[in-house]
Amino acid sequence: MGLVSPGVLTVIESWFRKEFLSPRRLLFNVVFYGTQLVLFSVGWYLQETNQRLAALNQLTYSVWISRGAGMTLAFDAGLLLVPMLRNVIRTIRPKLKWLMPVDENIWFHRQVAYSTAFWAVVHTTAHYVNFFNVERTQVRLESALDIHYTQAGGITGHFMLFIMLLMYTTSHRKIRYQCFEAFWYTHHLAFFFFLALYSHATGCFVRDSVKPDFIKSFPFYSTQHCLGYESWRFTIWPGIAYFFERVYREYRARRETALSKVLVHPSGAMELRIIKPDFKYTAGQWLFLQVPEISKWQWHPFTITSAPEDPYISVHIRQVGDWTHALGERLGCGPVVVAAMTKEAMDGVEKKDGSKGIRSDFVELDEDCVVRPSPRIRIDGPYGAPAEDVFDNEGAILIGAGIGVTPFASILRHIWYRQQRGSMGPLRKVEFFWVCRDTPSFGWFQSLLHEIEVSQSDPNFLRINIYLTQKVAEDMFWNIVVNDPGAEYDPLTLLHTRTVFGRPDWKCIYRRIKAAIEIGQYLPGHEAQLRTRVGTYFCGPSGLAATIKEATRQHTSQSVLFSFSKVGVHIPSKTQRK
Repeated sequence: MGLVSPGVLTVIESWFRKEFLSPRRLLFNVVFYGTQLVLFSVGWYLQETNQRLAALNQLTYSVWISRGAGMTLAFDAGLLLVPMLRNVIRTIRPKLKWLMPVDENIWFHRQVAYSTAFWAVVHTTAHYVNFFNVERTQVRLESALDIHYTQAGGITGHFMLFIMLLMYTTSHRKIRYQCFEAFWYTHHLAFFFFLALYSHATGCFVRDSVKPDFIKSFPFYSTQHCLGYESWRFTIWPGIAYFFERVYREYRARRETALSKVLVHPSGAMELRIIKPDFKYTAGQWLFLQVPEISKWQWHPFTITSAPEDPYISVHIRQVGDWTHALGERLGCGPVVVAAMTKEAMDGVEKKDGSKGIRSDFVELDEDCVVRPSPRIRIDGPYGAPAEDVFDNEGAILIGAGIGVTPFASILRHIWYRQQRGSMGPLRKVEFFWVCRDTPSFGWFQSLLHEIEVSQSDPNFLRINIYLTQKVAEDMFWNIVVNDPGAEYDPLTLLHTRTVFGRPDWKCIYRRIKAAIEIGQYLPGHEAQLRTRVGTYFCGPSGLAATIKEATRQHTSQSVLFSFSKVGVHIPSKTQRK
């Protein structure tokens, strides 16, 4: 038996292929980490060769390492806030999406955070050695404890480490999922983190004098004797930009917003329809929602499920956390109401007599029974990657898993509207896959799929594929057996498309699509000598995303180019869940 299990080897191989065999990722690694190594070397060199710091250089490697790591940390700290400039990213995306992965801003933010943590450990460890060596060699008449806990550098440094400990631990996926509030509130400690960062150098540890040379005016230390890199002069600008962005977002969120209707679905999802005249968005984007009556500070991200052409903005919210449960109770459609509707759906209650293809009213209820007036709500956005890219491809594959189907409500409706206008661009075929765990989840989305399905003048343009992965109850099984043979509609979804039981084999699916394209059967009129672009747009769990992305990579060839993108909200928290 080998020392490493096959599963571990597979993970390592997958990581190596993703990080070093993907040209785009390899370029990022070379530029990003190469820049940091260069900055580390420059910081080391400037400290070691500065004759005015000869006394401090008696500490040798520890002070050189601390200075190199400090310069790299300044670079990382400045980058931390750049991916969070959401309005800037939304503006530059159409112009620069070909050059940089602007849709992966959260991923980039995490990479910078990981790098910051690494260099913080290096910087802190080296400084601990520095401080004790200062006391041991008496290069300066100071004790290590004084430098640690009475001078600005030591105080702000330990303060930043404490904030990082809180922020990094609550950023873990499991903690975000179980208690999104902890992640939300601790991340706002970043304000104090950056204040400490900008004032970190005021301790004047790097100087050519025995004692610090303080002055009464800003920046409170003399640059004649305090010889730090003064990196705050550069890192402060992203902080200023982020501050003004937050002010603008607060101003925009306070504009008039009205909750026009609340619908409830047996899947546990509430549908909020909102009127905000000045809110402009494109399909596939998301927004932040706040209900001050429930919490004055919490903003939760949700995918927009309406199309830009609709006269309202809609979001679908699952009641799976404290905040969403409180919202459901406040709107009069709490867990008790949803549980009753879910029970009816699980019992196999189907459409009303004569209502061909549309489920009965228990699937979508207008909340007229609410006695209290609707709560005041605020929305901030839109953000995220617009799905306008769909129309740049000849074929589009849309994949939603569970509630991850929400962005495709907007995208499919937008496609339907553009079909009516005859402005489809090069797009000639759409494959929609919905991987669902249980039958109640079909409820809220079924009416939209039915509307789009029956409106298709070209039966080859849209193909709907629905997969049910959970074991079906015995009563429902017999209901399917009795009603399915020869029926015009699927007994579960009430669509022409039949439900497939089990998990999709993505490699087989992409192999089939590739083969059909190459022999000219997938896209009518396709010319074999041209390279066909097929875009995949996915919303759902990260594990499934990796599987589908690998399938697109394996089946890309000289004649077929499969691309992969994630749409919707990429923050997997239990309290918002799209």
